[in-house]
Amino acid sequence: MDTSSPAVFLNAKLLPMHVRRRVRAVIQVVRPSGGGVVGKSIDEKQLVVKGSPPLPLISHVEVIGIADSNQSIHVEIWTNFGDTFDMYNYNKLCLFANGEYKHLFI
Repeated sequence: MDTSSPAVFLNAKLLPMHVRRRVRAVIQVVRPSGGGVVGKSIDEKQLVVKGSPPLPLISHVEVIGIADSNQSIHVEIWTNFGDTFDMYNYNKLCLFANGEYKHLFI
C-alpha cells in the first residue's frame, strides 16, 4: 500500500483545515456544473467538485483530490458509491479520523 500521499477523510466543515492537501470526501450529487458537479457533503453543506466525473454519474460518489478552497475539491479519482449510502455513519467516520482517533488513520 502506498502511504506517501494519504488522503484525509473529511466533510465540508473540516475542508477549510485541509486546503492545498490531498483529501477524500463523499458527496451526494445535486447537479452537473461546468467542469464538474455541485454536491451536498455528508454534513449537508454544498461543495463544488471540479474534474471529469464518471458516466453514468450515480447519486453518491467518493472523490479524492486536492482541496482548492473552503468549498471546492479538484478531483483526481471518482468512485461511484451507488444510490443508497449511509451519509450519517460516514460523517461519524470523518469526525473520528480527524479527532481523538486520528492516530488510527494514515
